[in-house]
Amino acid sequence: MLIIETDRLQLRTVSPDDAPFYLELVNEPSWIRFIGDRGIRTLDAARAAILDGPVAMYERLGYSLYLVQRRSDGVPMGMCGLIKRDVLPDTDIGYAISPRYWGHGYAYEAAAAVVAHARGALALPRLMAITSPDNAASIQLLGKLGMQFIRRTKLDGWNEDSNVYRLEFPA
Repeated sequence: MLIIETDRLQLRTVSPDDAPFYLELVNEPSWIRFIGDRGIRTLDAARAAILDGPVAMYERLGYSLYLVQRRSDGVPMGMCGLIKRDVLPDTDIGYAISPRYWGHGYAYEAAAAVVAHARGALALPRLMAITSPDNAASIQLLGKLGMQFIRRTKLDGWNEDSNVYRLEFPA
């Protein structure tokens, strides 16, 4: 289901049919370095992760991570959307664009559209974000979105420190 459309992108719900792309994305060295190794190595594991993650979250909350695809031809390029994690008090924005599409502003375009969706259609009071302290590109993108750095901390169940950000929406 189409959720958001921008000039160049479409963000839609993820389905088990996206497993080949998802499997590729979560095994990219940049994903493993900055997000973590999810141990997903087969199409069946990718389908299960999609069903247990974005699909279940969308059914429960009405939002989740979305597949980012090029509007002109539907080519999948990454993921961007909203996540409600037990380790954070509010919903956070997450994103990952395949390295072959880096440097064209797609991550910002998708993330800015998700922020607008969270504020408008979903009427969330604020958003959070987390990133690896050494992920300079992500830190720069969060700043461009207006996110404010809150603290560096080790989140429950995570092995590494994370930078935590917040964006308050005016009432």
